[in-house]
Amino acid sequence: MDVFRRSCSVESEHPTGLRELKKARTRQALSDAAIALFLEKGFDGVSVAEVAAAAEVSKPTLFRYFAAKEDLVLHRFADHQGESARVVEAGRASGTPPLDALYAHLLDGLERRDPVTGLCDAPAVLAFHRLLYGTPALLARVHGFQRDSEAALAEALGGDPLRARLAAGQIVSVLRILADDNVARLAAGDPVAEVAADAVVAAAEAFRSLREGLPY
Repeated sequence: MDVFRRSCSVESEHPTGLRELKKARTRQALSDAAIALFLEKGFDGVSVAEVAAAAEVSKPTLFRYFAAKEDLVLHRFADHQGESARVVEAGRASGTPPLDALYAHLLDGLERRDPVTGLCDAPAVLAFHRLLYGTPALLARVHGFQRDSEAALAEALGGDPLRARLAAGQIVSVLRILADDNVARLAAGDPVAEVAADAVVAAAEAFRSLREGLPY
């Protein structure tokens, strides 16, 4: 199951065209097979050959869809790559300041229990987070995603390049910390309703601090 697109009422965009649909289904099947094995044996305990065998494809076929073993897991974040930049750009088009647009987007994600906010207690999502946070190689790649997101957000913010980069770094860090706190509390067994209420308060406090220090 694609935990970042089908759990906790998260919807995804569907590819158009038969060829694109077949490719998407193949990628999904490969990722599902890989994650099932990783959850069972640990990321480092499973080879690419085992994943290919489980998905009934050859290794060359697998590598046509995923360039690295880590990508079998982290492609679940693909829909969120550059998301903050897109939110800022959409907000600007409607006259909404960047921080206001990002704050509204975060609150919407919390309400929908979007897994990327950390506020989703679906068993598959919790298992995915345990895999992710417990695997150094995966965490290193997540940090790479965050660096790319910072760069995209800085470009979307515009203005002085250094100021934009500093602001983007702060915003991305705030979103990561808020999500990490939600994940940690749910993993510890805290009730999701209690975590959700606190998450909204934490988001308000975090963005209040950002607004006080950033010209956006």
